Amino acid sequence: MSGGIIKNNTIKNAYFAGGCFWGVEYYFEKVDGVKEAVSGYMGGRLPNPDYRSVTTGLTGHLEVVKVIYDSTVVDFETLARLFFEIHDPTQIDGQGPDIGSQYLSAIFYNDKNEYDISKKLIDLLENEGYKVATKLINAKEFPFYKAEEYHQDYYDKTGKSPYCHTYIQRFKD
Repeated sequence: MSGGIIKNNTIKNAYFAGGCFWGVEYYFEKVDGVKEAVSGYMGGRLPNPDYRSVTTGLTGHLEVVKVIYDSTVVDFETLARLFFEIHDPTQIDGQGPDIGSQYLSAIFYNDKNEYDISKKLIDLLENEGYKVATKLINAKEFPFYKAEEYHQDYYDKTGKSPYCHTYIQRFKD
């Protein structure tokens, strides 16, 4: 290779909205193969949103975590399964005590494979009796905006524990 840029195709991004991004980020950062989990905003039309504007519920953005992972260590399905087990995918008006459109459950899928995996997992949960409210949204339609620095690694910085998120095994296999 002469002067070319080496591109690592094994590093991928996944986008999960499961209520307050602090707890979602907290759980994903503990997964082997996850390089980083970044709190941010996605899904709205206002460019460069900030926390204050997003919390009004008027921008259309959701609190989202961008999961940067090595696909040779962990796959999208493993991450999506964890997502469904660290928040309540049946809650339609927010997540736990956080109520509002910015806290809705969604997976922003990057391609047909991620869509198919997400749909398969939703179908498995619905076959178990869950009424899943999680939306599947094409990530190509919305940019990801990183949240303010004080939101990044919130629980590590404060020494607190997630209050909206807890792990509950939902899949039988």
